[in-house]
Amino acid sequence: MKRIVIGIVVVVFVVGAVFVGKSIHQRREAERQMVAQAAQIQQAQQAAAEQAKRDVVTEASIEPRVTFDKVLEEHGIDASTANQIIQSARPVFKFRQLKPGNRLVLTSSVQGELRSVLYHVDPDHDLLITRDDSGFQAQIKDIPSKTETVGIAGQINGSLFEGVTDAGETPELAMRLADIFRWDLDFYTDPRPGDTFRVVMEKRTYENGQTVGYGRILAAEYDNAGHVYQAVLFHDPQGRPAYYAGDGKSLQKAFLRSPLKFAARISSHFSRARFHPILKIFRPHLGTDYAAPTGTPVQTIANGRVVYAGPKGQDGNLVEIAHSSGYQTYYMHLSRILVRRGQSVVQGQTIGRVGMTGLATGPHLDFRLRQRGQFVNFERLKLPPAMPVAKKDWKEFHAERDQYLAMMPTEGTKGTVVAKAETPATQGQSGGK
Repeated sequence: MKRIVIGIVVVVFVVGAVFVGKSIHQRREAERQMVAQAAQIQQAQQAAAEQAKRDVVTEASIEPRVTFDKVLEEHGIDASTANQIIQSARPVFKFRQLKPGNRLVLTSSVQGELRSVLYHVDPDHDLLITRDDSGFQAQIKDIPSKTETVGIAGQINGSLFEGVTDAGETPELAMRLADIFRWDLDFYTDPRPGDTFRVVMEKRTYENGQTVGYGRILAAEYDNAGHVYQAVLFHDPQGRPAYYAGDGKSLQKAFLRSPLKFAARISSHFSRARFHPILKIFRPHLGTDYAAPTGTPVQTIANGRVVYAGPKGQDGNLVEIAHSSGYQTYYMHLSRILVRRGQSVVQGQTIGRVGMTGLATGPHLDFRLRQRGQFVNFERLKLPPAMPVAKKDWKEFHAERDQYLAMMPTEGTKGTVVAKAETPATQGQSGGK
């Protein structure tokens, strides 16, 4: 009997121990789950707090003839808030200076509350409007930038535009180069695959490396199928900036090399007996035809005075300009005329637009040059240069030329590098073809 009682006690003790142990385990597991859930809740709260701190940034550009308040309203800003923003900015910015295409950045919280407005005023300044407890505050902020003298080099495989952009620069540089060499090179017809260019110039960039713009081109070189043209910035006898070849000869000449600037081919050359595509007869073609899209700007090749501007039979809309030394130029088949009879014009001035008025099968410019009453072949004309560097300025020119040419990127370089003067460069050849 005593043994039975002891056995029962032992069994009860064991069962009790098991039950207590299981209860303790369940309690600990419940506590662990509660801790885990609390951690998850805390993490979710932290994530929500971080998300609330994040900004929602919206970028836009100013459209033509759209007011600033309308731009804000188009991006979900109510009229009252838009008015507060504009009033806060009036002391520092005149909204009539709003420029189409300029960038606008709106920053809001994830809940939709507007925090700031940034308007890109110009390459040097931003208008920043921020929100605080008292409302909106506006200020004009300077945009940090730096100007360096850099060397740029590239190769032509298509057009000058493509060569410049392939080198990482903007089309503005192509226009600048074409302008410098416009007396010696016709960038419609002269570039060849494999041509190279090298430039030393001032370049302004933002802190992120984006190009703001270009300053002076100090020296430039264009290798046209082995014929090297050089340009060095100096000043003429009157102290005005001018470009000269390495030997001191002026790049400027009496006539530009082309009445157009870019990307047109010569569709018909000067000829004493050309088969006319419309009349189907042979007759003289005493000019040069440049095939170009309607609307392409046409420039006068030299200073002069307009002696005729209007329609003229088969020539269509015609501009005739008288120049010094007995020269006259003719610009035919224009779609628009931008000068009037008796007006003085300067070399490179846009006088009209390419068209196909008169007797023409397609849009083109028929350009003609007459010297002392006789039409001459402009493509073969040797253009007289302007005055070279004055003897009294030669020492100064020599020093600046060597300084700039020493900064040229080495041959074979492609892209942009910071220009550094090392060893003096040898004087390169240049001049006409």
